[in-house]
Amino acid sequence: MIGSSNHQNHSDPRRADRERRYKAPVINSQVPSPGEDMTPDYTNILGMIFSMCGLMMRLKWCAWVALYCSCISFANSKVNDDTKQILSSFMLSISAVVMSYLQNPQPMTPPWSSVFG
Repeated sequence: MIGSSNHQNHSDPRRADRERRYKAPVINSQVPSPGEDMTPDYTNILGMIFSMCGLMMRLKWCAWVALYCSCISFANSKVNDDTKQILSSFMLSISAVVMSYLQNPQPMTPPWSSVFG
């Protein structure tokens, strides 16, 4: 028994003095890591800003841009992201589109159409 365990130690290439136990890194949700993609957060904020502009100023193109930004934010979100915030931004942008068309059902004329038209 003693001879077989001694033989095992000589053929084992691992070094016991170099072994370190794995410790999972501490993740702080407030501070992004250098490699983290911030696209969902930025598009979520843009979506909320454009939603408010669409609701307050009755600008249909702002409401549509808000919906576009919310879709990008939803598509790029991770599983562990705050789903309530993303969903509320998405619902806010949908309500901006619906409210802008309920107040004025005519087709949208973007402000840049007079420049190119």
